[in-house]
Amino acid sequence: MKITEAMVAEHSIFLSVFDQIERVLPSLTTPAEVRMLANIVEGLLEGHAETETNLAYLALDHVLQDKEELHRMHQDHHEIDGRLKKVHAASTCAEAQRILKSALVASREHFRLEERSIFPLLEKVLHKETLTELGGTWLQRSVAEASTA
Repeated sequence: MKITEAMVAEHSIFLSVFDQIERVLPSLTTPAEVRMLANIVEGLLEGHAETETNLAYLALDHVLQDKEELHRMHQDHHEIDGRLKKVHAASTCAEAQRILKSALVASREHFRLEERSIFPLLEKVLHKETLTELGGTWLQRSVAEASTA
């Protein structure tokens, strides 16, 4: 499996989780309940962002002349992380819900941008063998993380 295929598959799973969170979000009544959901999203995105940064983006960094889009991806990660941290500081349930919803929207937009521009660029500039090797590394990390969880 190529790294790009693995990342798109992960995006698909995360989008399903986000849909479920958005379905229950309006029924929550305390900031603590919203924080619990934010913790789930943070846990999902943490490993995913690390994989993107340490495998896919790092490989792309070596071949890009104009690194503006790659900088944008890193900036998106920081902004999404910041929004999720703000959920924990929210004093009301409505505020926490609004912030978590905005983090989910930003994550969806980030995924779309990656799939439209970064992943096709990876496919274009890296050899299929390299993409497959990175996918194998991703799989090994995923298995290792699952066994320690």
